[in-house]
Amino acid sequence: MIIITGTKRSGTSMWMQILIAAGFPPFGEAFPANWGETIRDANPSGFYESLLRQGIYWRTNPHPRTGAYFFPEQVTRHVVKVFIPGLVRSDRAYISKVVATVREWREYESSLTRLYDMEDQARRERSPDSPDPVRFSPVLEWWSENFALVRDIAIRRFPVHVQSYDGLLTDPEDVIRKTLAWIGDPEIDADKAVAAVEPRNRTQTRPSSDSIEPEFAALFDELYNTIHESKGLEHSFIRKLNAANQKLVPRIQAAQQAVQEDQLARRKRRAAAGKAEAAEPEPGSDGGLPPGSMDWGG
Repeated sequence: MIIITGTKRSGTSMWMQILIAAGFPPFGEAFPANWGETIRDANPSGFYESLLRQGIYWRTNPHPRTGAYFFPEQVTRHVVKVFIPGLVRSDRAYISKVVATVREWREYESSLTRLYDMEDQARRERSPDSPDPVRFSPVLEWWSENFALVRDIAIRRFPVHVQSYDGLLTDPEDVIRKTLAWIGDPEIDADKAVAAVEPRNRTQTRPSSDSIEPEFAALFDELYNTIHESKGLEHSFIRKLNAANQKLVPRIQAAQQAVQEDQLARRKRRAAAGKAEAAEPEPGSDGGLPPGSMDWGG
């Protein structure tokens, strides 16, 4: 499969739209469930998400509700969105090529907060007494997932093209044509792929943020700029990433624990109210990174 990966709000939907326009068959709907009514403004051209955004592994293939199963050789041309935690847990046999998109961390924080505001408003309209969910700090989420992505690429060595969000929007034609050439499919339509990009859908441009200490903010900037400039990661830089990660892991684990406890409490309330769990994706319901994905000797 051709996997589109990244954090939420990092350009994964845009890459899905690009490759679908090019002619690749997709997994996922533009607006699953009721997303067209609740969060369409966050992505007017569609999200193209499915249960597989959580990973291609035993919990999603076969499908937990229908039992439908697909073999790797049946889906070599299919494109699917799988967020970074899902990529880390995906079976290697299903990973043909990966297009990974990374967005600047301040923009990510602002964009994700905007999405959460939409979700909260829609939830309050349905259930006015429903409490706001506990959420993982967007800045810590940006770091933990992108660190896990770099680690997974280094360890499993699948073919990957890592692209900055800014790079794509600055020169979409050049980036898209080079990426399609790298994928190497003779049936694609590059012109339609380029035409699928809608820069006007961008909602955030370098907002300010003081959500993380300056020493970490500088390192996050350095990581993003390294990706944006298509530079390799030197061993000395990897050591810096590891050192920062060791400092941040206790915060990340505490934040993840708080989110998990809140999710468990919400499931218990749903069960007590006689409401079944949804098999299809809900916004923000991807779970944390698999155990061990934040440990890397470098």
